[in-house]
Amino acid sequence: MITINFQKAQEITKDRLRQERTPLLQALDVAQLRNLADPVVLADIEAKKQVLRDATKQVDSLTTLDELKAAQLPVL
Repeated sequence: MITINFQKAQEITKDRLRQERTPLLQALDVAQLRNLADPVVLADIEAKKQVLRDATKQVDSLTTLDELKAAQLPVL
């Protein structure tokens, strides 16, 4: 019989989400540097970056393997 360590599966899912968000955060870093003079745009970029940083928190509330498999980054 195969048993699944759910906590390990959660960590694997968090790692996957972190890998997926890395290029998105890098692109936002570039946009941030290009818009240093515009505080409105900077605030928007920072809000988007925070949403991406918080994306792994959703994993803690998931309770099934199917939910872990379906976990995705939010659309910005």
